[in-house]
Amino acid sequence: MISQFFVLSQRGDNIVFRDYLYKARLKRLVIVTTDRGEVAKGSAEIFFRKVKFWKEDDQEEAPPVFVGITLLKNNVDGVNYFHVKVVGLLFVATTRVNVSPSLVLELLQRIARVIKDYLGVLSEDSLRKNFVLVYELLDEVIDFGYMQTTSTEVLKSYIFNEPIVVDAARLQPLGPAAIFMQGTKRMPGTAITKSVVANEPGGRKREEIFVDIIEKISVTFSSSGYILTSEIDGTIQMKSYLTGNPEIRLALNEDLSIGRGGESANDYRSSYGSGAVIVDDCNFHESVRLDSFDMDRTLALVPPDGEFPVMNYRMTQEFKPPFHINCLIEEAGHLKAEVILKVRAEFPSNITANTVVLEMPLPKYTTRASFELEPGVTGQRTDFKGANKKLEWDLEKFVGGVEHTLRAKLTFSQELHANIIKEAGPVSMTFTIPMYNVSRLQVKYLQIAKKSSSYNPYRWVRYVTQANSYVARI
Repeated sequence: MISQFFVLSQRGDNIVFRDYLYKARLKRLVIVTTDRGEVAKGSAEIFFRKVKFWKEDDQEEAPPVFVGITLLKNNVDGVNYFHVKVVGLLFVATTRVNVSPSLVLELLQRIARVIKDYLGVLSEDSLRKNFVLVYELLDEVIDFGYMQTTSTEVLKSYIFNEPIVVDAARLQPLGPAAIFMQGTKRMPGTAITKSVVANEPGGRKREEIFVDIIEKISVTFSSSGYILTSEIDGTIQMKSYLTGNPEIRLALNEDLSIGRGGESANDYRSSYGSGAVIVDDCNFHESVRLDSFDMDRTLALVPPDGEFPVMNYRMTQEFKPPFHINCLIEEAGHLKAEVILKVRAEFPSNITANTVVLEMPLPKYTTRASFELEPGVTGQRTDFKGANKKLEWDLEKFVGGVEHTLRAKLTFSQELHANIIKEAGPVSMTFTIPMYNVSRLQVKYLQIAKKSSSYNPYRWVRYVTQANSYVARI
């Protein structure tokens, strides 16, 4: 049971929406609904200050679930705060009841997805322009604290406000990860920022369908560079703009195998290098029919409105990591040390990763760090976070097959009591690689039931690989 739900901007320079009124007293965007009166009215401000200045448990950011203290009817009561971050917005739910955290976090993610389906794009600007529509959606999704439905298709029968489309020119520019492919044709990801209920200018509706294969990889390297653990969490997402809900057949690799058939999760001899794609476990959307899946790996479905996951899967099959990290740290004199950090891209040169960030905790007595990059490089930034003693290296673009090196000279305030290697590391890395996937899972074809001989909608497919937990020990 949810006591209160609200949306805030992570930035501090926006206007507040609360109960349909502008209030410039607070400096961020807030939408509040489903208020049962069980939580203090200022809970949105309490939550924002708690998250912004979080300094508990040696963590930089507040966890998705935490207990705050609010004053309610002159009594101090614990309030459970749940939140998820989506494109710079905080979706928050509060309750004083002991509910399942997984349930509430999943609900917040689905609410964000429903709002995006109706608005086309999820941003501060779109929420400002469509806050009446958002309130209408939230009133149908949550009724007096109880969840009703998060189906975009079901909500169509109860939502009567039309979305105000945000000008695409005002959106932030999208990187290479926002590119869809149809054969040799490329299309920017802004094509998917359309509402599922709004027509294009002139009353037309472009017949097209978008498919995302998104894989989040987790890899842990030993200090010698060997892989200790590796896992892929993947999803095939679909967003349909097809009228009449025609049946779709989506074909995957014919050599796709579900389950290991009793073999050990660490025994890769029969799978790695054989070309087979082995999925440990998976689940499908309720609309997917598996009549011929065992025979030819084809999924049949009638896509509902909005964005939805066709298939979620997990793989522990051995794969070639996209990046190899090599870190060396050694003493360089009295109260000094030097760090040499090398990263090499192991994917083809026609692929470019973006938003690459490497972080490395340094010894707690580190007072200063000076950096040296390769001569002539551009698009790289280094920083020493003195508050939490952390080295940060940002690379805007990382071309496949290329190696980059960073040298950092550290200065300490006092002698280290332990081995310097034990006081530093590990190196963690985040990145996004568009049009590349490590599992080799492919969409072979996307067949749409024809209404007529001239019916030929656009089909767009995109592959994205992201880091979930990419760590190298030193």
